[in-house]
Amino acid sequence: MPENASKIGVGMIGYAFMGAVHSQAWRTVHRAFDVPLTPAMVALCGRDPAKAAAAAAKLGWQSVETDWKQLIGREDIGLVDICTPGDTHAEIAIAALAAGKHVLCEKPLANTVDEAVAMVDAAEKARVKGVRSMVAFNYRRVPALALARKLIADGKLGTIRHVRAQYLQDWIVDPEFPLVWRLDKEKAGSGALGDIGAHIIDLAQFVTGSRITGVSGLTETFVTERPLVASSAGLAGEASTERGTVTVDDAALFTARFDSGALGSFEATRFASGRKNAMRIEINGSDGSIAFDFESMNELSFHDHTEGADIAGFRRILVTESTHPYLSAWWPPGHGLGYEHSFTHEVYDFLVAIEAGRDPEPSFADGLQVQRVLAAVEKSAAAQSVWTAIEGANA
Repeated sequence: MPENASKIGVGMIGYAFMGAVHSQAWRTVHRAFDVPLTPAMVALCGRDPAKAAAAAAKLGWQSVETDWKQLIGREDIGLVDICTPGDTHAEIAIAALAAGKHVLCEKPLANTVDEAVAMVDAAEKARVKGVRSMVAFNYRRVPALALARKLIADGKLGTIRHVRAQYLQDWIVDPEFPLVWRLDKEKAGSGALGDIGAHIIDLAQFVTGSRITGVSGLTETFVTERPLVASSAGLAGEASTERGTVTVDDAALFTARFDSGALGSFEATRFASGRKNAMRIEINGSDGSIAFDFESMNELSFHDHTEGADIAGFRRILVTESTHPYLSAWWPPGHGLGYEHSFTHEVYDFLVAIEAGRDPEPSFADGLQVQRVLAAVEKSAAAQSVWTAIEGANA
């Protein structure tokens, strides 16, 4: 890191899966990149004092708070990282911005469009005072996807015609998997649609540089009841025999139109048996195509349709060269990166934007756009507004 780099105190709220991976990024960023601001991992916040203290010790945080309001009020914290369930994002982010803290907020930005609008309004007011905010769509920072965006921006694919995006997981295929918070609409906002569908919505818009203008959606909940988590059933360390209702979607499908005229198809499911984290996107243009699968995250497939048919076809680009996005900070060519590196790149970009006094991307406004798409898919699916029944299919 530069010798004259200033420090910025970071406070993180939440310490589960996202908290752990964000902590890895804060520990690593100034050791991999020359950052203008060096993060100090000042405080971790969680409601359970013992669990929060254990997490802080494990993840590298200097102190613990059990009230997020106390955390954002600390003078030694200049940046607040929100890694909590979606139902708390708006309240925490708005308060932190009002307190003059820069804010990094996990996706999706909020649970509702109204909450997201309020967050954007707060971000705009804070921005005038030099306070920055960013929503954490980490997949934008995968080098292969950043390269895909560059290829499209450079015109390598010509006019974009089709976008196909999938996010396939299988972690709740088992009907006895417990009713965790991600399956509760009040906490999570939606199911596969908001949790993983938000990623491919943002990614499709980011890579193509176009916005979705309309959708037609379909959602389904395959397992409607699940065992309660022991703590939810009021039990102490015992398996719960009680069951509760799943209030979110297990899978979502929708078609879309982009403002560029391109058509899109999207699928998000946590019921794709055998698929662990298969986030895929394929984009077809008049002059070529690209295809990406996160389970091979260091590779990008590229087809140049301007080449003659005798040599044309998809070719594999190993995205590990120092000239590829973010790669100059890491390993020699051929030595691939992992999931956690996308978060390191994310906080690096945020720190650079803060120091430079410019607006980081994706902004809260970008997060609001994704929220509007999520809401439109839910509305379309609920209304079945363009659903056409097949005559005789139920005979």
